[in-house]
Amino acid sequence: MSPRPEEERMRMEVVERIERVIKDLWPFADVQIFGSFTTGLYLPTSDIDLVVFGKWDNLPLWTLEEALRKRHVAEENSIKVLDKATVPIIKLTDSYTEVKVDISFNVQNGVKAAQLIKEFKKKYPVLPHLVLVLKQFLLQRDLNEVFTGGIGSYSLFLMAVSFLQLHYRVDACSPNANMGVLLIEFFELYGRHFNYLKTGIRIKDGGSYVAKDEVQRSMLDGYRPSMLYIEDPLQPDNDVGRSSYGAMQVKQAFDYAYVVLSHAVSPIAKYYPNNEGESILGRIIRVTQEVVEYRDWITKQWGSQSKNEPLCNGTLLKLTSVHETKQPAGRSPGLPNEILGAVTTHRAQGHSSSSPAGSVTKGKVGFEAHSSRRALYSLVF
Repeated sequence: MSPRPEEERMRMEVVERIERVIKDLWPFADVQIFGSFTTGLYLPTSDIDLVVFGKWDNLPLWTLEEALRKRHVAEENSIKVLDKATVPIIKLTDSYTEVKVDISFNVQNGVKAAQLIKEFKKKYPVLPHLVLVLKQFLLQRDLNEVFTGGIGSYSLFLMAVSFLQLHYRVDACSPNANMGVLLIEFFELYGRHFNYLKTGIRIKDGGSYVAKDEVQRSMLDGYRPSMLYIEDPLQPDNDVGRSSYGAMQVKQAFDYAYVVLSHAVSPIAKYYPNNEGESILGRIIRVTQEVVEYRDWITKQWGSQSKNEPLCNGTLLKLTSVHETKQPAGRSPGLPNEILGAVTTHRAQGHSSSSPAGSVTKGKVGFEAHSSRRALYSLVF
């Protein structure tokens, strides 16, 4: 699932082919990569995002589209110009590798966001693994595209950053953190406890939750925070999740994943009927045979893996038992008794209700004990 060196080489060749066409048209144009490819958080089927900087009276979308078509860089029926979009782009599929590419012009935010992501990756070493698993989880459920109401890569990344910023265990952010536990806790937070109706996410200044009522008071008349309100740390007046109108579907998917994984790691899991050849993570994530064959083709074309290189194919991702640990009675295994008041109260009856008092508040939130013991699990890559 994690990017391989040969996949990076293949993608760089795609970028170079497109860049040659652009440089032939405008020698002084500056082509930059942004998005998941430059941050290293891309899946085998992820797009490449490019931005072209230059001086034009009108954006030369159709000029570049014609040149790419004539040079046979793009598949004939794949290239499209979205000139009416909020950010006009050219969408295409590379004719040789079938990698999808989005090209925009003079858009600064994408490059700045990529730099921000790299900084957070350094601060939280567990982020890349957590985000890649979550991206695959959403991808296979068609919940990863903003234009269909899903959660985009940037929104998902900021949700993961917020999760780690506000985590009650300091060691959750260390390189040796238990990835399996973190994944289950992420699903628990955003699938069960987070109050989407009343609470927004803020990343800047160390991270916090923010009351939507307060956000709305600062917005123009007629505007209100979206269901998944995420304040853009680079542009505070921008709601990153505003187009994710299917946020509640994502919440349901996260809740489902939490239930499945929690059952899988419970002490009585050995009594559940299950396919012995299936890993614990394999219960919620599948990598199709088509993707496996595509990655094998890339390996043959752009170089085989060295023996010292870790095998990162998503089909080998699994959760393995490390040990069991005791939990204090009356405490949730996934979240602490004392957390930010913006997170909803979870009771045994399944009801959730709470609201943040003011912009950012801390308070006691009651939880019924899920179990006095639980197994700790680690992701194996």
